[in-house]
Amino acid sequence: MTRRVVLDTEFGHGERFMAEWRALPQQGVLHYLALTPQVPSIDTVADAQLRALWPLNVPGFHRILLDDGRVTLDLLVGALDAVLPQIAARVDAFHVDASFPAPLVPGLAKLAVLGATLHVHAADDAPNDAPNDVQDDALVWALTAAGFACRAVEGTQDVTAVYQSRKPQPEAPPAPVRRAIVIGAGLAGSSASHRLCANGWQVTLIERHAAPAQEASGNLAGIFMPLLSKDDNIPTRLSRAAYTFALREWRRLGGVGQAFEGASCGVLQLARDAEHATVQQDVVAAWDYPPEYVRWLEAGAASELLGGPTPHGGWLFELGGWVRPASLCEAMLEACGDRLQRMFAAEALDLRRVGGEWQVRASDGTLIAQAPTVVLANGASAINIAQAAELPLSRLRGQVTHLAVPDPVHDANDAHDARDAYGARDGHAPSPPLLPLVVCREAYVTPPANGIVCAGATYDNDDDTELRVSSQLENLTRLAEIVPGEAVAALAASAPLAGRVGFRCAAPDRLPLAGALPDYLSAGRLERLRDVPRHPGLHGLLGYASRGLIWAPLMAELLVSQLENVPPPLEAMLVDALDPGRFLLKQRRRSQ
Repeated sequence: MTRRVVLDTEFGHGERFMAEWRALPQQGVLHYLALTPQVPSIDTVADAQLRALWPLNVPGFHRILLDDGRVTLDLLVGALDAVLPQIAARVDAFHVDASFPAPLVPGLAKLAVLGATLHVHAADDAPNDAPNDVQDDALVWALTAAGFACRAVEGTQDVTAVYQSRKPQPEAPPAPVRRAIVIGAGLAGSSASHRLCANGWQVTLIERHAAPAQEASGNLAGIFMPLLSKDDNIPTRLSRAAYTFALREWRRLGGVGQAFEGASCGVLQLARDAEHATVQQDVVAAWDYPPEYVRWLEAGAASELLGGPTPHGGWLFELGGWVRPASLCEAMLEACGDRLQRMFAAEALDLRRVGGEWQVRASDGTLIAQAPTVVLANGASAINIAQAAELPLSRLRGQVTHLAVPDPVHDANDAHDARDAYGARDGHAPSPPLLPLVVCREAYVTPPANGIVCAGATYDNDDDTELRVSSQLENLTRLAEIVPGEAVAALAASAPLAGRVGFRCAAPDRLPLAGALPDYLSAGRLERLRDVPRHPGLHGLLGYASRGLIWAPLMAELLVSQLENVPPPLEAMLVDALDPGRFLLKQRRRSQ
């Protein structure tokens, strides 16, 4: 297929994008990068497929996958001078309005491939028969100086140009051999398999257990919600992009609660105290997010929503909720079709590069699979493989408490009719809280599903795989702080020991690792990330900690974009923040 990459510096209402989409040949692939100061209103979107995936009006890059993956629309939201330097792409065609600032033209030239075309669109009110003295146009002068050969379009005020610089981008690397091995079938590995297969790759998925999502992704409920901060720091920006991308991808998969188990019931993040409540209000006021993304609830409104008292208000994430990760993993793997080969109950412990391919072997040397590309998505177990042994990954123990719901209340659909179960019900032992949405503060509690309320989870620095009373007491103590009342407090003494222990994989900066893995043994003096030596064809999707649900889809998309050499779904500085080589670079900088 022929890929065409287009950069539009003024998306407007998307007319040029729709024209490019309509003109796309049957065997063509379109990647459209569209800059816009804010996400246009959904009322301006006529196409039904695009409307169903239209993003919320929040800053950052928004990747929208359309037409069975043949069309990618990246809405790049923000100020032009801030967004343009964050784009990494090889652009074939540009659409530029006449108001484009001439000083920013070198930023376009850096993205242009040799022979790239550029069209300067005159203002709508410019008379077609007016003379077009391009020599007096500052924008045309800047384009010419940057290596574009410009000419006027007869009878209009438009200008076309072709990039003819003697210093074009380096030639694109050859297309990859689309065969890969993914190690680990949790959220990271299932998402990687899903996106690779969707892009035409043949994938062998190796998992040491007999089924997917048996370790960190095996909890009954995972929570999805974004992070917020007043300074809009890197974790906040990454989580915003990941959360909104995950919501769109789950819609494409069939929907939360339909294609896989879960509910978009909302998440209420209660303030810890009065001071924290003020901070939460300030963040919402400072960033003016759309209410569907987040809104502040005063204590009275939060109490009414919960069906019981709470001393402070909190953030309400209306589109948040919970998912059973194992069902999501299975849905993604099913969507891979016959491009996916599952090799379960097989543990990969040894990698050897032979003849341009990686051989994956078991501990006894038995060859399990072979391919040019390997993706490590097996959490902290990755450091058991020699090439990843130096990565600073840690295992954080998390114990979740399971609280059985007495009959007749079995699921979240009954929670609205059971708000008297915020405490004990007459004549019954203390009942877990039956809430209509996920509530969190220092811990979280889910609505009932399949007869279970989940509360937790602990953060422990040990390797104990067994349930323990002290961890359950910690969970239930925090639960009583979220949902006050004698009945909930009594659970600490009366609830049987039940739950699950899992181990999160975390990096020191609590950000994921997504990309080519560094070769520690080959590293000398390093100044920049691009200087970090890499193991050829070896990549990682690791360090998702407790946010695997939202990290996994976007990290997989980022990795596939790197393998396919197409524009990434994130700003360049955020891609660097996720680079697995960042720790080696810091290490060498300290020692140089």
